[in-house]
Amino acid sequence: MLSSPVRLRPIRGALKAHDWLPIWCNLRSTGAGSASASNHSPSAILPAPSCARGRCLLLLLLLLLSDDLLKKTKAEGDSEEDESYNLTFCVVIDRRCDRAERRGVAVFGGRPSRHTPTMGSRRMDAPLLGLFLAHLATALEVPLDLLEGLPQPPTITHQSPKDYIIDPRENIIIHCEAKGKPHPSFSWTRNGTHFDIDEDPNVSMKPNSGTLVVDISRAKAEHYEFVYQCTARNKHGTAVSNNIVVQQSRSPLWSKEKVDPIVISEGRSLVLRCRPPAGLPPPIIFWMDNYFQRLPQSARVSQSLNGDLYFSNVLREDSRNDYICYARFPYTQTIQQKQPIIVKVLDLDAINDTMAAFYNDTDLFSEEPADERKPNFLLPSGPSSSKTVLRGQVLEMECIAEGLPTPKISWDKVSGDLPTKRTSFLHYEKTLRIVDVSESDAGEYRCSASNRLGSVHQTIRVTVKAAPYWISGAPRNLVLAPGESSVLTCRASGTPKPSVSWAMNGIPIENSPKDLSRKVEDDTIIFTDVQAGSSAVYQCNVSNDYGYLLSNAFVNVLSEPPRVLTPNHKVYQVIKNRQASIDCASFGSPIPKITWFKDSRSSTLDGDPYVLHDNGTLEIRTAQAHNSGKYTCVARNSLGNYENHIYLEVKEPTRILRQPEYKVVQLGRSAVFECKVKHDPSLIPTMTWLKDDGELPDDERLIVDSDSLTINDVSESDAGVYTCIMNTTLDHDSASAELTVVEATTPAVVYERPDPPTDLELTDQKKRSVQLTWIPGDEHNSPIHKFLIQYEDSLHHRGHWHNLTEVPGTRTTAHLKLSPYVHYTFRVLALNAVNFSRPSFPSRMVKTEPAAPDGNPTGVQGFGTEHDNLVISWKPLSGLQANGPGLHYKVMWRQKVVDSDWTTVTVANNSKFVVSGTPTFVPYELKVQAANDHGAGPEPAVAHGYSGEDLPVAAPDNVQAVMLNGSLAELHWDPVPAKSIRGHLKGYKVYYWKEHSLHKHHPHLVKSQILTFSGNHTRRMLPGLHPFSVYLFNVRVYNGKGEGPPSPDQQIVTPEGMPGAPSSLLVTNPNMDSLTLEWSPPHERNGHITGYTLRYQPVNNSNELGAVEELALPANETSLTLLNLKYGTRYKFYLNAITVRGAGPAISQEAVTVVDEALISQRGADVGAARPVNPFGNVSSSFGEDGTLISWDYWGPEQNVYVEYIENNHPRVYHGGSESWTHTAT
Repeated sequence: MLSSPVRLRPIRGALKAHDWLPIWCNLRSTGAGSASASNHSPSAILPAPSCARGRCLLLLLLLLLSDDLLKKTKAEGDSEEDESYNLTFCVVIDRRCDRAERRGVAVFGGRPSRHTPTMGSRRMDAPLLGLFLAHLATALEVPLDLLEGLPQPPTITHQSPKDYIIDPRENIIIHCEAKGKPHPSFSWTRNGTHFDIDEDPNVSMKPNSGTLVVDISRAKAEHYEFVYQCTARNKHGTAVSNNIVVQQSRSPLWSKEKVDPIVISEGRSLVLRCRPPAGLPPPIIFWMDNYFQRLPQSARVSQSLNGDLYFSNVLREDSRNDYICYARFPYTQTIQQKQPIIVKVLDLDAINDTMAAFYNDTDLFSEEPADERKPNFLLPSGPSSSKTVLRGQVLEMECIAEGLPTPKISWDKVSGDLPTKRTSFLHYEKTLRIVDVSESDAGEYRCSASNRLGSVHQTIRVTVKAAPYWISGAPRNLVLAPGESSVLTCRASGTPKPSVSWAMNGIPIENSPKDLSRKVEDDTIIFTDVQAGSSAVYQCNVSNDYGYLLSNAFVNVLSEPPRVLTPNHKVYQVIKNRQASIDCASFGSPIPKITWFKDSRSSTLDGDPYVLHDNGTLEIRTAQAHNSGKYTCVARNSLGNYENHIYLEVKEPTRILRQPEYKVVQLGRSAVFECKVKHDPSLIPTMTWLKDDGELPDDERLIVDSDSLTINDVSESDAGVYTCIMNTTLDHDSASAELTVVEATTPAVVYERPDPPTDLELTDQKKRSVQLTWIPGDEHNSPIHKFLIQYEDSLHHRGHWHNLTEVPGTRTTAHLKLSPYVHYTFRVLALNAVNFSRPSFPSRMVKTEPAAPDGNPTGVQGFGTEHDNLVISWKPLSGLQANGPGLHYKVMWRQKVVDSDWTTVTVANNSKFVVSGTPTFVPYELKVQAANDHGAGPEPAVAHGYSGEDLPVAAPDNVQAVMLNGSLAELHWDPVPAKSIRGHLKGYKVYYWKEHSLHKHHPHLVKSQILTFSGNHTRRMLPGLHPFSVYLFNVRVYNGKGEGPPSPDQQIVTPEGMPGAPSSLLVTNPNMDSLTLEWSPPHERNGHITGYTLRYQPVNNSNELGAVEELALPANETSLTLLNLKYGTRYKFYLNAITVRGAGPAISQEAVTVVDEALISQRGADVGAARPVNPFGNVSSSFGEDGTLISWDYWGPEQNVYVEYIENNHPRVYHGGSESWTHTAT
């Protein structure tokens, strides 16, 4: 029998995901717990190991194929083919009798099969090179591939991730690639000390590369779990990689445990614990049964994020003996399972009948069935909880409730709205998932569980922290000429605020050679009047409690005349009326200035229609034929000039002149789609036909000509949408038409669009109407659905046809309404199932007589642009609505008071009139009437408006503030009277500023902030106040014109809060067993500092933390010497400041107890790397004729070293329980 996990011989086969393949297995005794598989029929199988009841069945399990495996195989360069994979993984199941142990391992070792795509993708020429130049902080990459001989400091181009998890079955490859001129050399540190690769026969470095390859065929992967850092150097500088922490993936076995059967009464809640073994990375959990079928889940039964299976209430059908939790470890692709859990659900009668007969060790959950009850949360516990998440990561919160009936879960955000585009609900609404978390996602979230008996709520407070992230990108390389100035910026943010440190060529900048042209100011290095020979690589390290960023940026000081990198005589082609860009990529130091000329070089191209970009590219927004020609770009700097000739050709666009038309064709007949195209004669066209957006079937019945597609012997499968696409190297055009296939008839029926109507006749003409009749054209076997009547107004819009009306296809007469002062010509189009006919020939012209307007302008409104005017505006009538010549408008207005007279003016050729000298913000009644040479329109409707606004003249009264908590105040005020607002009330603005902190060390601050509240509110909240401070604020009303005067300044005094982190923490005077800590109080004290808390703990070689020591320190201390520390040990320190409100965030620091001053000065040599905790290294021994030679490396402080040894081939002597060692001194 199989009593432990076994590894199987690979079985290959091409299967679909989620398929099952049963294979009877032949177990051979090939070692303890081993087996091999044979894909034979059952009759050919050798006898399997005996079992009282059961057989061995090998199942090829594809159900568990997950996205993780797909991504892993794709990342190795393979591609997917119809979800079919050649896979070599299987599961061994040991079925035993009764309560037999059940364990299994799946071994994944497959790779997807390769395939060749059936449709090629169009390749487009990439730009040769883009150089973006600016005066300061310029990002300029020296183009080594094009400009041979230019010096360049090293640049890391590829490196392994910071946290590098490896597969222990494969060779370890630690990437480090760099470029530079001359090509850089590479070296490595391991746990902060030099790693001599030549001394390790299992480690090699790839040629011309820094990449390490560790051959694990002769060593264990766990022997190479260290922190690695790569250094790339040439004579111009040194670049370093991140710290690469190498760890092997782990998939430990499930610990043996006794799983007792569970008996539970119907309706009760139940939790089945999974508790999988901890792996690296953590395993993926799922629940299945004996037959490898996933257990059904629902709103009642669901899996939590930690893998446990929750039942809100159990039903009789939940009884089963094979609840099995599986853990899949993604790196090693192994699957392990927990022993099956037996669950029996009983009602009250069944419980009474079963109690005496069941197992003695049965876990009985209840004694009677549960009644209906309101919900209660199983997860999380308590009325509230908290969660911390990092910016950019995924936030997952879950609420699982029990109750009967099954509760329904809902979510909302107490302090705002959920981010809709980034939010999803999983596991039957029990899990709230927010991706790409930002600071705005912090706050309180509430999940509610409800059924018909009631509801409960759980509040989850989310805090968002942030590892350091770049604000405007990592520092950029600088290429400078001697005498130039620039800046190198390392601007990052994070929560808490990260600290920034600089290094030059891998050495802390404070220990680097002094340079008068360089000045470091926090996150910026300012270079002034740089000199030749000062090229270097600078490292910026930004870190906080949640991570770090390490970036290399070189400063390359060069003197180079200009060179144009765009190939000479390059030809650009562009389609007419499109944007054209011609490049002049250049390089030089100082940065060259680019000038463009065309043809005769009579003048520079720097105005419309040309746009010159900073990188030298010349853009023509809309290219025309006359823009074709020869262009010359000239690059100049103080060391010379260089010119290039470039040609632009503007081509005619590709257009389909005759598009394919809708066809209705009988079975067995032929269908012809035409597609006639016009294109630029110098471009080579390619015609492609598609069917239903896919390739045409490979069928000899389909014949493609240069301008048509013919389908012979049409079948039902030919129905669909056909598209012709004409491609050139620069553009394309396309058109589509549908083919409908119908049953054959006798004789054959051909369906086409109708012929145009004929014999248009106008009769019964009146001032405002006329009757139009026509004769329909041939229907071509498709009845006419309707007729479309169009008209042309040759008086106002000659050459433009407008739709007038439609009539059913059964009619040939239409009564048309006419407008005055129009010269009408009519035409008719017929529509059947195929398409519209061509237009009929036009009718004779009908001229209508002028008349007064039938209507008045719409959209009349009144408003002011100044405090003493009224602007009356309207939407003017169209030419057709004018009804005659001489269109003008009568504009009328009066104040909205009793017995006020109307004032009238006449306006022509305009759509507004300005009334000056009006009172401020007074209501008016308005009318606008249309008129022409033949009279006025109807009486207009009255509209309403206001004259112009002016600034309010009064401030809110009775302004008060009430503190609700340490950072939130509620403000109250009385509304400003309407007459003092002098305009439309828009709202109120609160101006507030921090007058000063109550702490004497903080400066006087007067920068004000504004909160705007729309609407007529008199009570609002003022958030975000700083603790232990005095604020002043005032309130102002504002209207459409602006703000009124401020109310008298009021004062808000905020209470004390928790302090910020101490502003600095330095380690000085490191000694063999002691060191001194020095710190500065927090910048943000937020109250009276009452003391400090210092915590510290040792850190071993694997970055594992030891026991924590904690000290309480008085508020007036800023330094402390720690004694009795361990020799040569790295410690991590955390320091918090404390006020009456509690402890603030901690500042952290690390240090090593050392003595040798030379070592202390060398501490920064490996940027960001951890130092070893043992002063001895590379201890080895060799045996010769004269005895044994023992050698070692030592970097400790002692002058004398003692060697202890023991002779293993002699009996060991013990004194007081210890072995007897021999000592010798060196």
